[in-house]
Amino acid sequence: MDSTTAPAETTTQQPTRSFPATRHYRGLLHFPVVRQLIRFSGVGVLCTAASLALYALLRPWLGPQLANAVALVLTSLLNTALNRRLTFKIEGGKRRIRDHLNGLVVIVVALVITGGSLGVLHWLNPAATVGDELLTTTLSGFLATAVRFTLLRHWIFRRARHR
Repeated sequence: MDSTTAPAETTTQQPTRSFPATRHYRGLLHFPVVRQLIRFSGVGVLCTAASLALYALLRPWLGPQLANAVALVLTSLLNTALNRRLTFKIEGGKRRIRDHLNGLVVIVVALVITGGSLGVLHWLNPAATVGDELLTTTLSGFLATAVRFTLLRHWIFRRARHR
């Protein structure tokens, strides 16, 4: 055997296929904002249900405004954590406290919107029922949700807008 020839026993390995770091989506899912809106909506449904349940539970003892505030603040911590992880795909502890503090600013905006709607409801109908209040906070919550998504995407989690 000549020293310049390769050994007779050569192992042929199949090259391992590496997948791209990003997925290639088709249609509307191609746009990151659409994927984020879908994930944000799932988080929103969960947090809205928790907030409404807390409101209904606390309302007899705290009244409508304070029950709304407590429910929103408590569920905002859950909301920010879930949106950080699921909607915007941010992992790890880096900037977590800052994100939650900024999330509290966003929840103040939501509190002004939903609390204002409750104030208008009671101004227009002083005998409003808990059901009326829940409907009012749910409807005004849609506006608050649109504002929240915009602030989360363009301010708090702007570093992850394209995920």
